[in-house]
Amino acid sequence: QLQLVESGGGLEQPGRSLTLSCVASGFTLSMFGIGWFRQGPWKEREGVSCIASAGLSDNYLDSVKGRFTISRDDAKNTVYLQMNNLGPEETDTYYCARRGATGVYNEHRLCAGDPGRSGVWGQGNQGTVSS
Repeated sequence: QLQLVESGGGLEQPGRSLTLSCVASGFTLSMFGIGWFRQGPWKEREGVSCIASAGLSDNYLDSVKGRFTISRDDAKNTVYLQMNNLGPEETDTYYCARRGATGVYNEHRLCAGDPGRSGVWGQGNQGTVSS
């Protein structure tokens, strides 16, 4: 069974940090680019960051550049998102996802915010930023 499971969210104060983990199972993580997305109440889903297979490249939403870092450890089947200097407006449910197939085209589409109709999604993990 193809599966992505997020963890590491929770409650944190403004200006502090959270690190999210996305653990993959049922497929070979190293072959796939992985993206992080977020969505809050009454907000559209947005792509936050993505990392190509083998970590050859990564992309970030402009508003998180310099604060968020995506990384992967394929030996542990895990992709991470380190989020620093968080603001209350970043209170969202965070999801990791992959496209339905491998390859450069699919990684580009994922990093453009399009996980595709056959993408694999995690269940989501809530990150709340509040004092």
